[in-house]
Amino acid sequence: QVQFVESGGGLVQPGGSLRLSCVASSLISRFAVMAWYRQSPGHQREVVISIEKEGRTYAADSVKGRFTMSGDNAENVLYLQMNNLKPEDTAVYYCYLGPPHLWGQGIQVTVSS
Repeated sequence: QVQFVESGGGLVQPGGSLRLSCVASSLISRFAVMAWYRQSPGHQREVVISIEKEGRTYAADSVKGRFTMSGDNAENVLYLQMNNLKPEDTAVYYCYLGPPHLWGQGIQVTVSS
């Protein structure tokens, strides 16, 4: 069973930045996909950004040019750097490793003035 500890969320003003971290209790390098998802009230959980072991990357159109994802294999940490945040980025953010489908506990990000 893989455990996750997410941190770095909180309240930020529009235009601000946050960096989310997700520490995994297992080697993240053994998973084919690393990703961040988010879910806002009344909406389904959606993939924000992902990296596949083969090198293929994906970012939702809404975050392209603003969000970047990285992983530290030595420390088993996933990062999500979020810049130029907008109110519509407000959501609970989840780190993800898979397969199988493994999720972090979720962390709140609120973008508001």
